[in-house]
Amino acid sequence: MSDEKPPQLVDYFVVAGLAEASRALEEEQPARPARPGEPITDVAVIIRSQGEEVPQGFTCIETSTSGHPVDLNAGLLNNPQMFLCYKRGRDKPPLIELGVHYEGKDRPKPGYHILDTTPYSRSANLASGSPGHQRTFLTFRRAAEPPGHHTLGVTDICLVMPSKGESTPHTFCRVDKNLNTSMWGPALFLCYKIAVAKDNTLVYEAGLLSRYPEQDSESFPLPESVPVFCLPMGATIESWPVGTKYPLPVFSTFVLTGASGDKVYGAAIQFHEAFPRERLSEAQALRLGLLSVVDRRPVPGRSLHTRKSICVLSHWPFFDVFRKFLMFIYRYSISGPHVLPLETHISHFMHNVPFPSPQRPRILVQMSPYDSLLLCRPVSSPLPLSGASFLTLLQNLGPDNAVALLVAVLTEQKLLIHSLRPDVLTSVGEALVAMIFPLRWQCPYIPLCPLALADVLCAPVPFIVGIHSSYFDLYEPPRDVIFVDLDTNTIFQSEERKLLSPRALPRRPCKVLLASLHSLAQQLDELLSAPGEEEPPELVLSDAEAAGGRRAQLELEARAAFLRFMACALRGYRSFLRPIAPAPAPAGRDAGSLFALQGFLRSRDRAYQRFYAQLLRTQLFTQFIEDCSFASDREPCLEFFDTCVDKVQVDLEKPEDTPLMELDDPRGGEHTVFITPPEQPAGPDGAEPPARYRYDGFPTLRPELLEPPRDPLVAQLCQARSSAPSSPAPRRTKQEMKVAQRVAQKSSAVPELWARCLLGHCYGLWFLYLPTHVRAAPTKLRALQLAYDVLRQMEQHKVVLPDEVCYRILMQLCGQYGEPVLSVRVLLEMKRAGIVPNTVTYGYYNKAVLESKWPAGTQGGRLRWAKLRNVVLGAAQFRQPLRHRERRGAAGDPRGDQAPPAPRPPLQRQTTWAGRSLRDPAPAPRLVKSGSLSFPGSARSEGGARAEPPLLPEPPLLPETPTPPRPRAAPASAHGSLSDVGTDESGGDEAPGGGPGGGPGGVTPRRGLAAKLQQLLSPGRRPPARPEPPRERRGSEQRDGDPSSRRSPAESLLRPRERPESTASESSVSLGSELDLSDASGGSTGAPKSTEPCTDGTAGTEPPALEVLLSSCSRCPGCAALVFDEELMAGWTSDDSNLNTSCPFCSRSFVPFLSIEIRDFRRPPSPPGAGPVPPSPQGPVLSDRRRCLELDETPELCNGCADTPPPGRRERVAFAYLSPLVLRKELESLVENEGGELLARPELVDSHPIIYWNLVWYFQRLALPSNLPLLLLGSQHAPRDPQPPEPSRVRVRLLWDVLSPEPESCPPLYILWRLHSNIPPRLHPWGPPPAPFSLTFLEALLSHVGLNEVHKAIGLFLETLAAPGAPQTLHRSIYRELLFLTLAALGREHTDIAAFDRRYRSALGKLGGALGRDELRRRRAQPPSAKASDCRRTFGAPPEC
Repeated sequence: MSDEKPPQLVDYFVVAGLAEASRALEEEQPARPARPGEPITDVAVIIRSQGEEVPQGFTCIETSTSGHPVDLNAGLLNNPQMFLCYKRGRDKPPLIELGVHYEGKDRPKPGYHILDTTPYSRSANLASGSPGHQRTFLTFRRAAEPPGHHTLGVTDICLVMPSKGESTPHTFCRVDKNLNTSMWGPALFLCYKIAVAKDNTLVYEAGLLSRYPEQDSESFPLPESVPVFCLPMGATIESWPVGTKYPLPVFSTFVLTGASGDKVYGAAIQFHEAFPRERLSEAQALRLGLLSVVDRRPVPGRSLHTRKSICVLSHWPFFDVFRKFLMFIYRYSISGPHVLPLETHISHFMHNVPFPSPQRPRILVQMSPYDSLLLCRPVSSPLPLSGASFLTLLQNLGPDNAVALLVAVLTEQKLLIHSLRPDVLTSVGEALVAMIFPLRWQCPYIPLCPLALADVLCAPVPFIVGIHSSYFDLYEPPRDVIFVDLDTNTIFQSEERKLLSPRALPRRPCKVLLASLHSLAQQLDELLSAPGEEEPPELVLSDAEAAGGRRAQLELEARAAFLRFMACALRGYRSFLRPIAPAPAPAGRDAGSLFALQGFLRSRDRAYQRFYAQLLRTQLFTQFIEDCSFASDREPCLEFFDTCVDKVQVDLEKPEDTPLMELDDPRGGEHTVFITPPEQPAGPDGAEPPARYRYDGFPTLRPELLEPPRDPLVAQLCQARSSAPSSPAPRRTKQEMKVAQRVAQKSSAVPELWARCLLGHCYGLWFLYLPTHVRAAPTKLRALQLAYDVLRQMEQHKVVLPDEVCYRILMQLCGQYGEPVLSVRVLLEMKRAGIVPNTVTYGYYNKAVLESKWPAGTQGGRLRWAKLRNVVLGAAQFRQPLRHRERRGAAGDPRGDQAPPAPRPPLQRQTTWAGRSLRDPAPAPRLVKSGSLSFPGSARSEGGARAEPPLLPEPPLLPETPTPPRPRAAPASAHGSLSDVGTDESGGDEAPGGGPGGGPGGVTPRRGLAAKLQQLLSPGRRPPARPEPPRERRGSEQRDGDPSSRRSPAESLLRPRERPESTASESSVSLGSELDLSDASGGSTGAPKSTEPCTDGTAGTEPPALEVLLSSCSRCPGCAALVFDEELMAGWTSDDSNLNTSCPFCSRSFVPFLSIEIRDFRRPPSPPGAGPVPPSPQGPVLSDRRRCLELDETPELCNGCADTPPPGRRERVAFAYLSPLVLRKELESLVENEGGELLARPELVDSHPIIYWNLVWYFQRLALPSNLPLLLLGSQHAPRDPQPPEPSRVRVRLLWDVLSPEPESCPPLYILWRLHSNIPPRLHPWGPPPAPFSLTFLEALLSHVGLNEVHKAIGLFLETLAAPGAPQTLHRSIYRELLFLTLAALGREHTDIAAFDRRYRSALGKLGGALGRDELRRRRAQPPSAKASDCRRTFGAPPEC
């Protein structure tokens, strides 16, 4: 497991303020004239035409912003001249808002005062000179008492005339009501500015006062610029009048972006505290107004204060939680005394509050008896985590301005966002960069820019910067910047840089976006303006919770609206990506070589070409193409966006019914962790300790009071997550998991689709294991080629893959081991299969192609030498018949002219990696497919004498020439295939009985049809088995001297008609059933090439070290019926967390089990002088026709397998049998948490036995290569042998029936058949056979089945069950009893299971009318369901009963 630490809630705690080395900021950049030091406290209207003068202390506004004379009542010539006046001061609360009131039309707003008279008691009606016009008055609203030093107020007033080309000044609010309501005269509008009017202030750059921890973390050192972000407008020294109220702490947030693009979120509160006058110089005291200018005497009635900030830094935007924590710390510092120091609470929160995990999504932190906070796990979303608030964006800008800013961000403009509320800046800035998903803002981004970093506004690159509005009181902003005022809901554009109109956007998507935003803005207004009534406290809490949920839903809908627009705008972009197929050029990462820019531009509507042309030139789009083309950490996000692109329909006038995003809030969990406050130390004699910690200001943190972490809760709740370092590609994205879940739900209702779905997940399991298998393989290229062959066979058999993980893993391994050509072939296979690679797969492909070393462009001499070698070998092949005829003529052979030439292997192209030609003789033993038409003992030895021709022309069991083995369902590739897993003895010429036919004289003599049927139906009267002859004689000599090698004409009637490339068994339909799984040994069931020695432990003279018997047959706890493998598969559900299956007889849900028996054959070495151990025959081969026929003649064989020497030790265990869907989810979690290396260590067997044994079962079932069986030798199931045999092998056998019968249970019919045939059963002990189940009864059943009278066999079985002495209950169904009996009597290769099913269903239909379907079902006579039959047809039946 990796040493990666669990997620940490808080990284640093910082205290910032005025440090010793802080430098003054206002002295560096003298810019604008001094801002007004006092706010506006009064306004008045005077009528000069009636002799009214400007009141004392007031200022009259006589001109507009551009110098035009203004008259508030200029509609007619005889109207009275009215002017607006204002007064500044601090004697009363300032004005905070102005307005215009139309009497009779507007309702008076609460808190507003109507200015209805002049200072000289005349009417202040602005339309007084025009009778019949609407009466118009000015209104104002005043701040609450008493005023604070930092109270916002109106600091400036102006009048604008739009008809004269005047516009609202920057940072001014405009009252959108015309002061001139008459029909004559220009329109006149009132504008005012809100700011903090303060003087006697010194501004310095903020410095670091204290921090915790003091040492930097290796993964994230504390940035040096954090203090200036905590106090963006600088650390101040301010002079206040005595008695001024302290302002409330101001909460602000900021975002720091690292070099790698990682975001760090900061939350800070700013507050004021007293500052000692002794630290000031005389010059500073003069500027602060503490000394008189003339005689330098102290000015009484003034107090000094400074601004500080405390801040937390985290990788998680838990802004609300951090605000509550910081406010608690601030209140703790100004109250007291306390028992515990402040440092204890800080260290307790940082160390002992864990990050919410999926198991514990809610953390309730009790900071004090009166203060608590609830920490919830972030909402699970495929979108990047951010602190964006789209509702704040809509609330402050509105839908139209939000769309205008979307155009500005997509075209990379210079955006300056400003507001007097610092906490709003970060929320809006994060929303601006989040609304363009999947594009990423690549230019400077500072949502809350400190005053010390304001030089970034002069940068010649696009940027998004947020700044406090008081910046404009100090500096002149650049002219080429677009200003966004969040306080006035206005966007100011300069003449130098004009925005594209929203009409340049695609019309229909933009129309849907605007409609959605307007609807959301209306719902938000209703939510915020809900009337507050007196309600009980419990209702208030529930309403607040409901309002929070409603806001979260609106937030999600707003983000989905922007996501839909981006999906429509970029729809079809994947078809213009250019994969790197040849060897990449040095400029392989250029956007033009990765994306067809002009083709994409031509595919858009000509009306929007200007917008798309600008978009394609941005760094946003260039980085987006690189992220789509190469593997990156954004793959899950991009894959989710691709699914959104597939969902949207561009031509719709409204959003789709299916939402693009769903709210997945983990706070609904019931598990909540409670974090208690820090423990107080006990005083002497158990008394409460004294409270001795009191602070005059926020203190400097003392390291000795900071407690180390003492609660291990973090490690328990937040487990470290680490993925396999060498193979990150196996991870499925969350979107792929959701798609796979939907496909499984849809497939579960269709039997054929369900079987293919399970098979696809099984192959997904093997490809998840593939990186481990390739690492252990001696030849990496051969292992990769084997996986490629598996992919091709999967496509040929139309295996339904739920995702692209199989292709992605192979591409990633091709890049890891330097095989780019094979990666290109995998991509071509994907396209041939009709699969369009998603972003994740496409990224791994391009990474493998770009970073791997390509072979030389020309094959050079090696290819020429290979061609020349083939020409020479071809010429030699043509000369062979002539030389053979010449030798026969020279030897005097009279048949020399007619004899055919000696067979030669066909000429094949030499592979580039096998190491030798296929024409070279293969070493023994040779691997063949045990179920193919090439059977041991059927081929004639090369160069031997010919046998006599048979009496009737009949195709031989083997071709005349030894040919490479071929799979039944798919032709073998040039590099070998998975089909070659059986074993053949050294030359393939001798059968297990010694000669080619297994008898002493060669081929076993075959009897006629009647004799064979009599022999099959009377196993008890069969002659004893012949002793095994010595194996020194060659098969050719035996055939020449034994007349029994001739076959009778009736013998061919018994042999079933051969199918080309297939057998009669239905198990040959699917890829997984091509191979004989009964003897997959050596830990790897794959197909070694002919150049590799056989690894089967049974092929040599030593038995395997371990033999493992596996069976999935499980007993239903409800009805005690045995449920077999295909029925278990049919009963599984599409839920990847459900372990249950359903019983086909009683419909009860239960957990099936894998039964395992481990046999240990390791023995001490034989004593000196002991005879040689006879070679053990080949393992169980039910698919071998000749051995199936000999099964009834040789009592020592059981299911075609010779008795294995008794093991020295047996062990039986059972573990849950998991659905491939459940197993894949568990295996992915295991690989992600503990790394893929665990799959190659024996600890896997002991620590995760359920996953291990299920993987062994599925890999053996599908004959997929793995080293998992060999891990058993190092586990606790196999005690270490001091003298282990060499080589050690593990043989795995899959069984259809149970491993251990119930005590004293009735043996099944096929066991009774073997008992009557004197064949010892595999399982012991069985109960005594019932009297009605006699040999005659079994023969009658087989006779009915053989004559296609299955209904009579079922009827006879039911009658016999009703006879006295018959068992009361059967654990196996009647169908299963008859099927297993037929397989045991006739052999697997002589039984067509699909045909048997059809006949059985037809017979059941005949009996349904007489006995009733319910009665047949009650007596367990029903056949398997269609879903179970499809599962068996797809996976194939296990080879042994």
